[in-house]
Formats: sequence, C-alpha cells, structure tokens
Amino acid sequence: MRQFVVIGHDAPTTPEFSLDDLAGAAGRLDLLCRCVTSAFFLSHAIREDVRVHLVLADEYTVTFDGSTLRRLNPDERSTAALVRRALDEREEAIGHIPVETSPGVSLTRRGFEATLDDVARDGTVVQLHEGGDAVVDVDPPTDPVFVLSDHHDFGTDETAHIEAHAEQRLSLGPKPLHADHAITVAHNYLDTDGFERY
Repeated sequence: MRQFVVIGHDAPTTPEFSLDDLAGAAGRLDLLCRCVTSAFFLSHAIREDVRVHLVLADEYTVTFDGSTLRRLNPDERSTAALVRRALDEREEAIGHIPVETSPGVSLTRRGFEATLDDVARDGTVVQLHEGGDAVVDVDPPTDPVFVLSDHHDFGTDETAHIEAHAEQRLSLGPKPLHADHAITVAHNYLDTDGFERY
C-alpha cells in the first residue's frame, strides 16, 4: 500500500465553495485535487493500492481509497465535487469514525496529527525534504507514507510531528517540486524499484 498525506492549510471545511474558483476562493483546493489525480491515475486505469488523505485546514480529513474508489475523473472540478460531497456529510462524522460519502471516499473529523498517527501504524513515514537523502541512493521503503504540503511550507508543529514519525528523509531531486509532481516522481521511484527496473 502506498499512502499520501497532503495538508491543505487554507482548504475549505464547509461545502459552500465554488467549483469555478478552486485556486482562489477554495484555498488552493485545485492543488489538492491534482494530488489526488496524480496519486491514482494511470493511462487507462487507476492504482488500487493507493490511499490519499487530504487534511483540510487541520479540521477534517477526506480519504480516497483506490481499492473501492469509483466516480473519480481526471479533472480538478469533479474531484473537488467529491470533496464538497464529503463536506456535505461532515455532521455525520463523529470523532475519528469515518463516514463514507461516496464509493472509496470517506470523511473523518480529525486534523493532521491524528491522521498521521493513524496511517503511521500501517507504513513507513517518509519525509520529503530538499535536504534529505537522494532517492537514487536509498532502497524503496515498504508501504510508504509520503507527507506533503500545499503551497505553504510545513509549520513548526507539523514539521516536529513528521520528524517524530519519519523513518526516512528523502529528496526527489535537486529542485523543489509541486506536491502533485512529487507524487508522480515518488510513484515512478517505487514502480521501478528505485529507478533500477524498467
């Protein structure tokens, strides 16, 4: 299983946002939606061994599970509609108990720390960092959990919590990448067994 935790610092926590302004009024939800599509889509299929956890303003987490995911299309607007549908059900989310809002999409009432604590039990937490070890020099981790941020840097508390869980600190290359591009590179790294098998 590959998992991606993506923090949306300014992401909406209610469904009252416009699908026509995801980059502005919806707190860069466009970037989070691109992370979802980068994580799941192959040319003519989706990756079933992937989960993506979108942490919305440290209040809710929307989880996409590739093994049961349906109705995901490769465009930001329809992915944002799935997030909006999830937020429509936020009153049904009690504590950390997930509520399924559409096939393969669920919502929990928890922020970043609780989400990372939960997923860290099932995999190897990888901190992506410009100063980390080059991925070409490191064997791919088992059941990796990659932690990414939106257009903001991680906050001090977020960084400390990641470092408390991280078993590896890796760099995907010499230049900083957008989160959705980092997901694509991370997949290629894993698909090729550390860029060794093509």
